[in-house]
Amino acid sequence: MLIKPSREDISLVLYHIGRIILLVGIFLIFPFLTAIFFQEKSPGIDFLLSLGIFLNTGFFLILFFKIEKELRWMHAMVITSLSWLFIAVLGAIPFYLSGNWKSFLDAVFEAMSGLATTGLTLAEDLDHLSLSCQMWRHLLMFIGGQGVIIMALSFLGRGLGGVFRIYVGEAREEKIFPNVVETARFIWILSIFYLILGSLVLGGIAFLEGVSLKRAFFQGICLFMAAFDTGGFTPHSQNILYYHSFFLELATIFMMFLGVINFNLHYNLWTGKRREFWRDIEIITFSFTVIFTFLLVAIGLSKAGIYPQARVLFRKGFYQLISAHTGTGYANVYSREFLQFWPGLAMVGLIMAMGLGGATCSTTGGIKALRIGLVFRAFLQDVKQLMQPDNTVLIEKFHHIRDLVLEDRYVRSAAIIFLAYLILYFSGTIVGMLCGYPFLDSLFESTSAGANVGLSCGITSPQMPTILKLTYIFQMWLGRLEFVAIFTLIGFIIALVRGK
Repeated sequence: MLIKPSREDISLVLYHIGRIILLVGIFLIFPFLTAIFFQEKSPGIDFLLSLGIFLNTGFFLILFFKIEKELRWMHAMVITSLSWLFIAVLGAIPFYLSGNWKSFLDAVFEAMSGLATTGLTLAEDLDHLSLSCQMWRHLLMFIGGQGVIIMALSFLGRGLGGVFRIYVGEAREEKIFPNVVETARFIWILSIFYLILGSLVLGGIAFLEGVSLKRAFFQGICLFMAAFDTGGFTPHSQNILYYHSFFLELATIFMMFLGVINFNLHYNLWTGKRREFWRDIEIITFSFTVIFTFLLVAIGLSKAGIYPQARVLFRKGFYQLISAHTGTGYANVYSREFLQFWPGLAMVGLIMAMGLGGATCSTTGGIKALRIGLVFRAFLQDVKQLMQPDNTVLIEKFHHIRDLVLEDRYVRSAAIIFLAYLILYFSGTIVGMLCGYPFLDSLFESTSAGANVGLSCGITSPQMPTILKLTYIFQMWLGRLEFVAIFTLIGFIIALVRGK
């Protein structure tokens, strides 16, 4: 029997959502200051208005639904999933006011794409978008990459009851420190340190490539936020191809790798435990899947003879592959080039890389290397068991942060999420095909949305059908939060309507 949520349950959810909205709204100060610095009067007014809407919404929810009570699992999951929707809708307001998006739905698509670190865009005339709007696009990625809930815990954690539950709601289970609030703060401190360092490096490269000093370091900040948070937004419609810079591509590859690594491993590297890096099942699995998928891409491209020079083939093929596998979405080729020139085998390799993703407790999306490694280890264990005498019991171990026994609960959890992602990718593919797009194109775009990658073969555009826009928004939201929180929200709504 479904138990109907009480008014107290609803108040508790809305109260905490109000606190999160209020906190995210404060970040609108940065694009507002950008508008002042670059003398963008009209966008500055848009962001001032948007800041007012954020703050008023947050204060309204806090004042009218204030309740002090410890969060249960249901509350935590519903708060997480609804917070992301609220912020995507409110975060779309300055985009819509700018006039660079055809409809408010397109603006919500952009905000969700940024927040979910996907990188698919529906912006029109991206090259002439105001710099303050560019800042907000990339700042949404930085907030979403670390996590909206991670940010809330960093600043509001001591006022939240049941903090671990709300932390888990954002598809994170691993803690760096015993205290979840300290874990959240470490993630943000590390990210801000990388932001300062990475922005200087990328800004310096852009300046040496001929970009003016102010714009070079502004773009350096934007490019780093999208690379480290594996998002893929850039200030230009040609993406990374705009810069025609081999050194910028190398730098972004390194930053994509930083973003794909588990924050626990970052902590181990910074504390001198560098051996942990190469022992971890995630890094081992990720290395193997990168090699395997790149071989598919390289063989496909070399047979087609698109890039006859080995250096060019590696530069074009490997960059797209790493961008796909880390879930970033940066590209140094035109999006239509995938359909017009890339052969089927190379496309399959790229789709597999997008779908597999990077590490858990990182800024990337997709199935994740840990789950792939666990399912593969479980398969090998079953094969070994069949080769032993009937009364033999095999104990399989794996190393992830520490030595662990391969128990059924780990494998079951990994296999369920693995299957859920496959269903998500193919569901979006079916919608794409119903809208008249070919199978491979639809699978490419659906996997890119569901795995929060952002590479596009040309389907994503302001002209695509509304149903496809809604589908990709749902996929980006569902893929980023890894199902549980959103399914809990659906159950909460059903219980609200039909519960007793």
